[in-house]
Amino acid sequence: MKILGIETSCDETSAAVVSDGKDILSNVISSQVDIHKRFGGIVPEIASRAHLESIENIVNIAIESAGISILDIDGVAVTKGPGLIGALLVGISFAEGFAESINKPLAGINHLHAHIYANLLSGTAVKMPFIWLLVSGGHTLLGIAEDINKYELLGTTVDDAAGEAFDKVAKLLGLEYPGGPAIQKIASAGDPFLIDFPRAKVKKNRYFFSFSGLKTAVLYYVRENEKSGLDIPSVAASFQEAVVDVLTGRTIEASLEYGINRIVLCGGVACNSRLREKFSVDCRKNNLELFFPSFDLCTDNAAMVAGIGFEIIKRGLNSSFCAEPNLKI
Repeated sequence: MKILGIETSCDETSAAVVSDGKDILSNVISSQVDIHKRFGGIVPEIASRAHLESIENIVNIAIESAGISILDIDGVAVTKGPGLIGALLVGISFAEGFAESINKPLAGINHLHAHIYANLLSGTAVKMPFIWLLVSGGHTLLGIAEDINKYELLGTTVDDAAGEAFDKVAKLLGLEYPGGPAIQKIASAGDPFLIDFPRAKVKKNRYFFSFSGLKTAVLYYVRENEKSGLDIPSVAASFQEAVVDVLTGRTIEASLEYGINRIVLCGGVACNSRLREKFSVDCRKNNLELFFPSFDLCTDNAAMVAGIGFEIIKRGLNSSFCAEPNLKI
Protein backbone atom coordinates (compact mmCIF):
# COMPACT_ATOMS: atom_id res chain seq x y z
CA MET A 1 0.00 0.00 0.00
CA LYS A 2 1.52 3.30 -1.12
CA ILE A 3 0.60 6.39 0.90
CA LEU A 4 1.19 9.98 -0.17
CA GLY A 5 2.10 12.11 2.86
CA ILE A 6 1.77 15.90 3.02
CA GLU A 7 3.28 18.08 5.76
CA THR A 8 2.78 21.87 6.08
CA SER A 9 2.50 22.44 9.83
CA CYS A 10 5.17 25.13 10.11
CA ASP A 11 7.98 26.23 7.79
CA GLU A 12 8.70 23.11 5.72
CA THR A 13 6.61 22.13 2.71
CA SER A 14 7.05 18.40 2.35
CA ALA A 15 5.56 15.51 0.37
CA ALA A 16 6.56 11.86 0.45
CA VAL A 17 5.52 8.43 -0.75
CA VAL A 18 5.93 5.54 1.69
CA SER A 19 5.15 1.89 0.96
CA ASP A 20 3.54 -0.29 3.66
CA GLY A 21 4.40 2.16 6.41
CA LYS A 22 8.15 1.43 6.29
CA ASP A 23 9.81 1.87 2.90
CA ILE A 24 10.44 5.48 1.89
CA LEU A 25 10.11 5.79 -1.88
CA SER A 26 10.53 9.57 -1.81
CA ASN A 27 10.70 12.34 0.77
CA VAL A 28 10.87 15.87 -0.64
CA ILE A 29 11.35 18.77 1.78
CA SER A 30 11.36 22.47 0.89
CA SER A 31 12.58 24.55 3.83
CA GLN A 32 11.63 28.19 4.41
CA VAL A 33 14.56 28.91 6.75
CA ASP A 34 16.16 31.41 4.38
CA ILE A 35 12.83 33.23 4.01
CA HIS A 36 12.31 33.67 7.77
CA LYS A 37 15.94 34.12 8.81
CA ARG A 38 15.93 37.88 8.30
CA PHE A 39 12.98 38.18 10.71
CA GLY A 40 14.71 36.10 13.41
CA GLY A 41 11.78 33.68 13.53
CA ILE A 42 8.80 32.30 11.66
CA VAL A 43 6.20 34.75 10.33
CA PRO A 44 2.95 32.73 10.03
CA GLU A 45 1.43 34.66 7.12
CA ILE A 46 4.62 34.42 5.08
CA ALA A 47 4.86 30.70 5.87
CA SER A 48 1.31 30.09 4.64
CA ARG A 49 1.93 31.92 1.36
CA ALA A 50 5.15 30.01 0.77
CA HIS A 51 3.32 26.70 1.28
CA LEU A 52 0.62 27.79 -1.15
CA GLU A 53 3.18 28.67 -3.80
CA SER A 54 5.16 25.42 -3.59
CA ILE A 55 2.88 22.58 -2.49
CA GLU A 56 1.69 21.43 -5.92
CA ASN A 57 5.22 21.29 -7.27
CA ILE A 58 6.55 19.47 -4.19
CA VAL A 59 3.82 16.82 -4.42
CA ASN A 60 4.50 16.29 -8.12
CA ILE A 61 8.23 15.89 -7.47
CA ALA A 62 7.55 13.39 -4.65
CA ILE A 63 5.35 11.23 -6.90
CA GLU A 64 7.81 11.38 -9.79
CA SER A 65 10.79 10.63 -7.51
CA ALA A 66 8.97 7.59 -6.13
CA GLY A 67 8.76 6.18 -9.66
CA ILE A 68 4.99 5.84 -9.58
CA SER A 69 1.95 7.51 -11.09
CA ILE A 70 -0.95 9.16 -9.32
CA LEU A 71 -3.04 6.05 -9.96
CA ASP A 72 -0.61 3.95 -7.89
CA ILE A 73 -1.40 5.91 -4.71
CA ASP A 74 -3.63 3.98 -2.28
CA GLY A 75 -4.28 6.73 0.24
CA VAL A 76 -3.34 10.23 1.39
CA ALA A 77 -2.15 11.33 4.83
CA VAL A 78 -1.86 14.97 5.86
CA THR A 79 -0.81 16.78 9.02
CA LYS A 80 -3.89 18.24 10.72
CA GLY A 81 -2.10 19.75 13.73
CA PRO A 82 -0.71 21.01 15.93
CA GLY A 83 0.88 23.80 13.93
CA LEU A 84 0.26 27.19 12.36
CA ILE A 85 -3.43 27.32 11.40
CA GLY A 86 -2.87 29.00 8.02
CA ALA A 87 -0.07 26.63 7.09
CA LEU A 88 -2.14 23.60 8.12
CA LEU A 89 -5.08 24.76 6.02
CA VAL A 90 -2.91 24.87 2.89
CA GLY A 91 -1.85 21.24 3.28
CA ILE A 92 -5.26 19.98 4.38
CA SER A 93 -7.11 21.70 1.52
CA PHE A 94 -4.69 20.31 -1.05
CA ALA A 95 -4.79 16.80 0.45
CA GLU A 96 -8.58 16.70 0.58
CA GLY A 97 -8.88 17.75 -3.06
CA PHE A 98 -6.18 15.30 -4.12
CA ALA A 99 -7.73 12.35 -2.25
CA GLU A 100 -11.18 13.09 -3.60
CA SER A 101 -9.88 13.39 -7.16
CA ILE A 102 -8.41 9.84 -7.05
CA ASN A 103 -11.20 8.47 -4.81
CA LYS A 104 -8.83 7.23 -2.11
CA PRO A 105 -9.02 7.44 1.71
CA LEU A 106 -7.63 10.41 3.58
CA ALA A 107 -6.07 10.32 7.05
CA GLY A 108 -5.65 13.42 9.20
CA ILE A 109 -2.47 12.93 11.22
CA ASN A 110 -1.34 14.35 14.55
CA HIS A 111 2.01 15.95 13.80
CA LEU A 112 3.51 14.85 17.11
CA HIS A 113 2.44 11.22 16.69
CA ALA A 114 4.13 11.31 13.28
CA HIS A 115 7.39 12.49 14.86
CA ILE A 116 7.32 9.51 17.22
CA TYR A 117 6.58 7.17 14.30
CA ALA A 118 9.66 8.49 12.47
CA ASN A 119 11.73 5.99 14.45
CA LEU A 120 9.88 3.13 12.77
CA LEU A 121 11.02 4.43 9.38
CA SER A 122 14.71 4.24 10.22
CA GLY A 123 15.15 0.52 9.64
CA THR A 124 14.95 -0.31 13.35
CA ALA A 125 12.44 -2.65 14.94
CA VAL A 126 11.33 -0.64 17.96
CA LYS A 127 9.03 -2.71 20.13
CA MET A 128 6.21 -1.11 22.06
CA PRO A 129 5.80 0.05 24.75
CA PHE A 130 8.61 2.59 24.83
CA ILE A 131 9.37 5.91 26.50
CA TRP A 132 9.44 8.77 24.01
CA LEU A 133 10.91 12.27 24.24
CA LEU A 134 9.80 14.76 21.59
CA VAL A 135 11.89 17.92 21.47
CA SER A 136 11.32 20.58 18.83
CA GLY A 137 10.99 24.32 18.36
CA GLY A 138 7.46 24.35 19.73
CA HIS A 139 7.24 21.24 21.91
CA THR A 140 9.03 19.45 24.71
CA LEU A 141 7.01 16.35 25.60
CA LEU A 142 7.72 13.13 27.47
CA GLY A 143 5.46 10.09 27.40
CA ILE A 144 4.82 6.40 26.83
CA ALA A 145 3.84 4.85 23.49
CA GLU A 146 1.68 1.76 23.93
CA ASP A 147 0.43 1.47 20.34
CA ILE A 148 0.47 3.37 17.06
CA ASN A 149 -2.54 5.39 18.14
CA LYS A 150 -2.17 5.25 21.94
CA TYR A 151 0.18 7.70 23.65
CA GLU A 152 0.29 8.58 27.33
CA LEU A 153 1.67 12.02 28.16
CA LEU A 154 3.83 12.13 31.30
CA GLY A 155 5.15 15.67 31.07
CA THR A 156 5.42 18.80 28.97
CA THR A 157 6.98 22.24 29.29
CA VAL A 158 5.37 24.87 31.49
CA ASP A 159 6.96 27.74 29.53
CA ASP A 160 9.50 27.72 26.69
CA ALA A 161 10.08 24.57 24.70
CA ALA A 162 13.73 23.52 24.42
CA GLY A 163 13.91 24.62 20.78
CA GLU A 164 12.48 28.04 21.67
CA ALA A 165 15.12 28.41 24.38
CA PHE A 166 17.85 27.61 21.85
CA ASP A 167 16.49 30.28 19.48
CA LYS A 168 16.22 32.94 22.20
CA VAL A 169 19.65 32.26 23.68
CA ALA A 170 21.19 32.26 20.21
CA LYS A 171 19.73 35.72 19.66
CA LEU A 172 21.17 36.89 23.01
CA LEU A 173 24.60 35.69 21.91
CA GLY A 174 24.35 37.34 18.50
CA LEU A 175 24.04 34.05 16.62
CA GLU A 176 21.86 33.46 13.58
CA TYR A 177 18.44 31.81 13.36
CA PRO A 178 17.65 28.95 13.80
CA GLY A 179 19.38 28.83 17.15
CA GLY A 180 19.81 25.08 17.61
CA PRO A 181 22.36 24.46 14.85
CA ALA A 182 24.10 27.79 15.55
CA ILE A 183 24.59 27.02 19.25
CA GLN A 184 25.69 23.46 18.58
CA LYS A 185 28.32 24.67 16.11
CA ILE A 186 29.88 27.32 18.32
CA ALA A 187 29.55 25.22 21.49
CA SER A 188 31.95 22.66 20.05
CA ALA A 189 34.77 25.14 20.75
CA GLY A 190 33.63 25.97 24.30
CA ASP A 191 33.81 24.54 27.82
CA PRO A 192 30.39 23.08 28.76
CA PHE A 193 31.28 23.14 32.47
CA LEU A 194 32.55 26.72 32.70
CA ILE A 195 29.21 28.11 33.88
CA ASP A 196 26.85 26.20 36.14
CA PHE A 197 23.53 27.32 34.69
CA PRO A 198 20.38 26.17 36.58
CA ARG A 199 18.57 22.87 35.87
CA ALA A 200 15.01 23.77 36.85
CA LYS A 201 12.63 21.29 38.45
CA VAL A 202 8.86 21.74 38.35
CA LYS A 203 7.32 21.03 41.77
CA LYS A 204 3.88 19.93 40.60
CA ASN A 205 5.26 17.18 38.34
CA ARG A 206 8.85 15.94 38.18
CA TYR A 207 8.41 15.02 34.50
CA PHE A 208 7.51 18.56 33.48
CA PHE A 209 10.11 20.90 31.95
CA SER A 210 10.92 24.59 32.36
CA PHE A 211 13.55 26.47 30.36
CA SER A 212 12.47 30.06 30.98
CA GLY A 213 14.65 30.41 34.08
CA LEU A 214 17.65 28.99 32.23
CA LYS A 215 17.16 31.48 29.42
CA THR A 216 16.96 34.33 31.97
CA ALA A 217 20.12 33.09 33.72
CA VAL A 218 21.99 33.29 30.41
CA LEU A 219 20.62 36.82 29.88
CA TYR A 220 21.88 37.97 33.29
CA TYR A 221 25.26 36.32 32.78
CA VAL A 222 25.70 38.06 29.44
CA ARG A 223 24.75 41.46 30.91
CA GLU A 224 27.10 41.06 33.87
CA ASN A 225 30.10 39.92 31.83
CA GLU A 226 29.82 41.58 28.42
CA LYS A 227 32.06 44.54 29.38
CA SER A 228 34.85 42.30 30.66
CA GLY A 229 34.61 40.04 27.64
CA LEU A 230 32.41 37.04 27.00
CA ASP A 231 33.58 33.57 26.11
CA ILE A 232 30.67 33.03 23.70
CA PRO A 233 31.53 29.40 22.83
CA SER A 234 31.61 28.44 26.52
CA VAL A 235 28.38 30.31 27.31
CA ALA A 236 26.72 28.43 24.45
CA ALA A 237 28.24 25.11 25.53
CA SER A 238 27.23 25.59 29.18
CA PHE A 239 23.68 26.50 28.17
CA GLN A 240 23.46 23.49 25.85
CA GLU A 241 24.78 21.19 28.59
CA ALA A 242 22.09 22.41 31.00
CA VAL A 243 19.34 21.67 28.48
CA VAL A 244 20.78 18.26 27.66
CA ASP A 245 21.12 17.36 31.35
CA VAL A 246 17.46 18.12 32.00
CA LEU A 247 16.19 16.24 28.94
CA THR A 248 18.24 13.11 29.57
CA GLY A 249 17.65 13.10 33.32
CA ARG A 250 13.85 13.32 33.15
CA THR A 251 13.61 10.74 30.38
CA ILE A 252 15.83 8.11 31.99
CA GLU A 253 14.09 8.63 35.33
CA ALA A 254 10.76 7.87 33.65
CA SER A 255 12.18 4.81 31.94
CA LEU A 256 13.45 3.38 35.22
CA GLU A 257 10.28 4.21 37.16
CA TYR A 258 7.92 2.62 34.64
CA GLY A 259 10.18 -0.34 33.96
CA ILE A 260 10.34 0.32 30.21
CA ASN A 261 13.86 -0.16 28.89
CA ARG A 262 13.37 1.37 25.43
CA ILE A 263 13.76 5.12 24.83
CA VAL A 264 12.89 6.89 21.59
CA LEU A 265 14.04 10.43 20.70
CA CYS A 266 12.28 12.52 18.07
CA GLY A 267 11.77 16.09 16.89
CA GLY A 268 14.14 18.65 15.45
CA VAL A 269 16.27 19.03 18.58
CA ALA A 270 17.01 15.28 18.40
CA CYS A 271 19.51 16.31 15.70
CA ASN A 272 21.68 17.87 18.42
CA SER A 273 24.89 15.85 18.61
CA ARG A 274 25.52 16.52 22.31
CA LEU A 275 21.99 15.34 23.17
CA ARG A 276 22.54 12.10 21.25
CA GLU A 277 25.96 11.61 22.81
CA LYS A 278 24.80 12.05 26.41
CA PHE A 279 21.70 9.90 25.89
CA SER A 280 23.88 7.16 24.41
CA VAL A 281 26.28 7.22 27.37
CA ASP A 282 23.59 7.40 30.06
CA CYS A 283 21.44 4.71 28.44
CA ARG A 284 24.42 2.33 28.35
CA LYS A 285 25.05 2.98 32.04
CA ASN A 286 21.45 2.05 32.84
CA ASN A 287 21.15 -0.88 30.38
CA LEU A 288 18.52 0.94 28.31
CA GLU A 289 17.95 0.69 24.55
CA LEU A 290 18.08 4.00 22.69
CA PHE A 291 16.56 4.81 19.30
CA PHE A 292 16.55 8.01 17.26
CA PRO A 293 15.73 8.73 13.60
CA SER A 294 18.19 9.73 10.91
CA PHE A 295 18.75 13.49 10.78
CA ASP A 296 16.42 14.03 7.82
CA LEU A 297 13.58 12.34 9.71
CA CYS A 298 14.02 14.42 12.88
CA THR A 299 12.89 17.69 11.34
CA ASP A 300 9.41 18.14 9.87
CA ASN A 301 8.93 15.81 6.91
CA ALA A 302 6.13 14.04 5.07
CA ALA A 303 7.62 10.53 5.23
CA MET A 304 6.70 10.24 8.90
CA VAL A 305 3.18 11.47 8.06
CA ALA A 306 2.79 8.90 5.28
CA GLY A 307 4.22 6.15 7.49
CA ILE A 308 1.76 6.54 10.33
CA GLY A 309 -0.94 7.32 7.77
CA PHE A 310 -0.56 3.78 6.45
CA GLU A 311 -1.26 2.38 9.93
CA ILE A 312 -4.26 4.67 10.45
CA ILE A 313 -5.83 3.88 7.08
CA LYS A 314 -5.13 0.15 7.38
CA ARG A 315 -6.92 0.05 10.74
CA GLY A 316 -9.84 2.15 9.50
CA LEU A 317 -9.31 4.74 12.23
CA ASN A 318 -9.94 7.72 9.95
CA SER A 319 -12.80 8.32 7.56
CA SER A 320 -12.23 10.10 4.25
CA PHE A 321 -12.29 13.90 4.11
CA CYS A 322 -12.15 14.58 7.86
CA ALA A 323 -8.76 16.21 8.28
CA GLU A 324 -10.00 19.31 10.06
CA PRO A 325 -7.27 21.51 11.58
CA ASN A 326 -6.60 20.63 15.20
CA LEU A 327 -4.15 22.67 17.23
CA LYS A 328 -4.34 20.38 20.27
CA ILE A 329 -1.82 17.68 21.15
